[in-house]
Amino acid sequence: MLLLLIVMSSFSAFGQNDKYIPLASQPDTARPLTDTSKLTDLRDVIQKTFHTNWLSRKSDSVGLHPVVSIVPAFGYSLQSRLAILISGNVAFRTAPQSNVSTLVSSIAYTQNKQITLPIQSSIWSKSNNYNFVGEIRLYHYPQATFGLGSSSNVENQAPMDYNYIRFSEVALRHIAGNFYLGGGYTIDYHADITIGPTENGTVSDYLIYRRKSTKTHSTSSGFTLNGQFDDRDSPINPTSGFYATYEFRQNLKTMGSTFTWSSLILDVRKYLRFPESSHNVLAFWSYDWLTLAGRPPYLDMPSTLWDASTNAGRGYIQGRFRGAQMVYGETEYRYRITRDGLLGGVVFFNAESFSAEPGTRLQAIQPAVGPGLRIKLNKVSRTNICVDYGFGRQDSHGLFINVGEIF
Repeated sequence: MLLLLIVMSSFSAFGQNDKYIPLASQPDTARPLTDTSKLTDLRDVIQKTFHTNWLSRKSDSVGLHPVVSIVPAFGYSLQSRLAILISGNVAFRTAPQSNVSTLVSSIAYTQNKQITLPIQSSIWSKSNNYNFVGEIRLYHYPQATFGLGSSSNVENQAPMDYNYIRFSEVALRHIAGNFYLGGGYTIDYHADITIGPTENGTVSDYLIYRRKSTKTHSTSSGFTLNGQFDDRDSPINPTSGFYATYEFRQNLKTMGSTFTWSSLILDVRKYLRFPESSHNVLAFWSYDWLTLAGRPPYLDMPSTLWDASTNAGRGYIQGRFRGAQMVYGETEYRYRITRDGLLGGVVFFNAESFSAEPGTRLQAIQPAVGPGLRIKLNKVSRTNICVDYGFGRQDSHGLFINVGEIF
C-alpha cells in the first residue's frame, strides 16, 4: 500500500489538468471542482516531509497523444488476502475538445492463488455524442461458495475453483442533457468448475442447482439495453447530484448460452451536503440485480460484491450470498477530520436480501455496518484512499481497501 500511495500521488487523475476534471457528459469548460489552495493531499505531505520537488504537479492536460501511467502495488481484500499487482492506465482524446478516453487494467496474483486481469475502456467520440464502454476479465479464481439465498449458513461453505472469461461492449448515445441511451453485447464464460465438500458435510447448493449435470462449464451470451443519467458534480468523489443506470440483458441459447434467461440491473445514487453549509456528505445507494425470466448459471447469478465495482456488500466476503434476486441498499455519511481535507472519515450501513432459485421469494435481510478512514490521494480530482472495516452477521468482518469512493 505504501508503494501504491507514493507512486499514485505523483499523478493527477489520468494526467488531467490540475484545474479541471471533465465529467462523463461535460466538456473541459466545466467549472473547477474546488479551490485546492488551502487543501492538502499525500503528494503535499511527501514533498514537505522529504523536501523534494520530484512530485511537483504538472499543468499539462491530456491531449491527442496517449498519457501512460504504470503502478506496481500491494493490496488486500477479504476474498483475496494479500495481493501483488501491476496497475496502469492510458488516457487520450479523440479530438481536442472531446472528453478524456481511458483504458484501465491491472494484473494481480493473490495469497489465495487467484490470478486476475481486468481491462476496462471508455472511449468518447470526437463530438462526445457517443461513449463506448468495454470490459474484459480473464480470471483464474478459487473462491468459496456458501449456497443460495440470504438465509444460507456460513457453515455451508464449500471451496470452488474455476476459470472465468468476460467480454462486454456497450455503445451509449447522447439523447439530451445528461441522459444517454444505448446497447451492447456481453458474454460470461466459466470453465473447469470444480467444487469440494461443504464444511458441515451437506450437499452444496451448487450441485443441487446443477440438477445432475456433469458439465464443468457455463456460458451466458446475449444483448443488453442500457441507459444512464448523471448530473453529479464529480464522478470520482461526488458531493451533490444524482446518478442512475439500468441494464436489461437477454441471454439466448441461440447465441451460445447454457440457458435462455434475462436480467435487469438498476443502480441509483443520490448525494447531499449535510449540513448544507458543511463539507460533509450524506450518500445513498440502491442496487437491485434481478432475474426476470429463465434460469441463469450458478456463477452468473447476483451475488455479494460481484457488482460492476465489486463494492456492494462491505462486511461480507465476496460471494457470501447468492441468488436469483438481489436487493441492496446503503447509506454512508462522509465527514472531514482535518480542516485541510487530508483526513476524513465515514460511517456506513448497508443491507442486502437474496432469493434462492428463480421463482422463490426474498429471504432474510443481512445488514452490515462499519467505520472508515479517508486519506486524500489527490486534492484536485478529490480521489481518496478508502480504508473501511465492516461487520456483518455470523461473525463476518473484515478490512476493505479501495482507491476512490465506494459509490
